Amino acid sequence: MTNVADLVRRAARRDPEHAALLHGSSRLSWADLDTAVDRAAAALAGLGLSPGDRVAIQLGNTPDFPVVYFGALRAGLVAVPANTGYTGPELGHVLADSGATALVTSSVAAIEATDRLRAAAPALAHVVVAAPSGPDATIPLGSLLDGAPAPPPQPAAGGENLAVLLYTSGTSGRPRGAMLSHRALLANLDQCSRVTPPLVRPDDTLLLVLPLFHVYGLNSGLGMVAWAGASAVLADRFDPVDTLALMARHRVTNVPGVPAMYLAWADQPGVRDGFASVRLAMSGAAPLPVGTARRFAELGVQIFEGYGLTETAPVLTSTLVGGAAKPGSVGRPIPGVELRLCDEDGEQVEEDDPGEIVVRGPNLFSGYWPDGAEGPDPAGWFGTGDVAYADDDGDLHLVDRRRELILVNGFNVYPAEVEAVLEQHPAVAEVAVIGMPDRYTGETVKAYVVLRPNQSLAAGALLDWAGGSLAKFKLPTAVEFARELPRSANGKVSKARLREAAAAG
Repeated sequence: MTNVADLVRRAARRDPEHAALLHGSSRLSWADLDTAVDRAAAALAGLGLSPGDRVAIQLGNTPDFPVVYFGALRAGLVAVPANTGYTGPELGHVLADSGATALVTSSVAAIEATDRLRAAAPALAHVVVAAPSGPDATIPLGSLLDGAPAPPPQPAAGGENLAVLLYTSGTSGRPRGAMLSHRALLANLDQCSRVTPPLVRPDDTLLLVLPLFHVYGLNSGLGMVAWAGASAVLADRFDPVDTLALMARHRVTNVPGVPAMYLAWADQPGVRDGFASVRLAMSGAAPLPVGTARRFAELGVQIFEGYGLTETAPVLTSTLVGGAAKPGSVGRPIPGVELRLCDEDGEQVEEDDPGEIVVRGPNLFSGYWPDGAEGPDPAGWFGTGDVAYADDDGDLHLVDRRRELILVNGFNVYPAEVEAVLEQHPAVAEVAVIGMPDRYTGETVKAYVVLRPNQSLAAGALLDWAGGSLAKFKLPTAVEFARELPRSANGKVSKARLREAAAAG
């Protein structure tokens, strides 16, 4: 098995009538899903797409996403998952940078901006809409699938071939495509399957409310479901009351989540019923508050934490490896992942000292699109930019991030991108953006703004203006106006001093 889409075929052959996807009142068995994936592969090939072409997928957590995703991979294409909350300029950047030939979307904003997207991304030849109707220049997804020709011969795609381009913020401040091969995605699924107890078993039912366009929902969620031939309950948006009811109705056994979800669930009247069948609750993307972990422990639910990156497909560590949920820790490396803590010279730190997490394993990405830049070194090691220390048990504790990335619910926000947008406002002279701790989202964005002389501007007006260019999770939740920004001796804005000031008050 070398192609990620082979997982669907394997599950269909092993237990064809077992439920694969549950969404609203619909139920797709693994045989149903396998047939639909064949149809999607044929439909995409029928558009004239060839192996290696990029297909952007901007869909929510409905059966359309797995069908199109696995279909693209089965056709030898490269899937480019795109955030459903992207604004036109953000989506335009992903389409143009990836050279996507096709976009499959359910976003009303994207559908209405078809002409502008084509102007921004000249390679974009097809816009397929998962909606009842769209502009004349678009293709309805239902019609495309219904009119698909017989499945084409299977291309020789898999292994080291590129499977997914996942856009994540890089050092330039613009999102960059992390190149994930079939090898990397399958390797991480295999590594996770070797954790005891297993993350997903064939008789498990997972709640998939994490967005499938994010690596956590995509591979740790959907990928693990396909690897095990388990069942997934798809939820298109997170509502604490509705999701608890879904969990109770479908007797959900596994919950991959983020701290904000557990915080919202903790005091809901339906939390006991919702978690009554859960055997494994997992949290990632941000630190889980100790109080929340204690609240679930009182309910008899241990929440296991983990750590990973888009570039590592994604899981690197889990407290499951040590067998106990340890508040404040992200656990130990999963099987097949090598990890060391290094100083600035690349040497391993002394025991108990913090160091940058540097990793090696078959789950690592192939570098950034298009040329593989900044990938693993010749020996296979990759520096994550995150700093941690290991306790006496060998469990890691994250303490800092060398890069300036801000993690909001696991989504990367690069300050330079936000600063560039805010500084385009005619009343703004200068902006500095930092991350602030947040008990719900891990971190949140704060902006310090210096106005031009004789200008006035309200924070709300600035955020309303920026909302046309930035997804909601990138928008600052706090704006502080300042006469000037603190600077270091070489004239660079001192974000360390801004962080100190923010923490003090």
